[in-house]
Amino acid sequence: MTKAPAKTSKSPASASSSKTPLAVRPLHDKILVKRDEAQSKTESGLYLPESSKDKPKTGTIQAVGTGALNTDTGERIPLSVKKGDRVIFSSYSGTEVKLDGQDLLIMSEDDILAVVD
Repeated sequence: MTKAPAKTSKSPASASSSKTPLAVRPLHDKILVKRDEAQSKTESGLYLPESSKDKPKTGTIQAVGTGALNTDTGERIPLSVKKGDRVIFSSYSGTEVKLDGQDLLIMSEDDILAVVD
């Protein structure tokens, strides 16, 4: 009589610890932005302490929604920005979220002030 090979099963904890990228799709006119890193050194060569660093107001768009809904016609109004665009946004815009260890912002397209070419 032969023994059947032992089955190895992954526990839910080990399955969730694998580093697969999380797919996030913003809704409607919302966009997902990764904020640029804060400067740690001034132009003159001085190193800044963590407490005095300003949060940058620039970032790169990671994902975009489907667009705002036109209530008269029921059609979507496409966004004027796309994934990969570098943008400048207002100081207190968006909601900070942490996904896969990354700090990201979810904001409305109206919060974007300019696209950097």
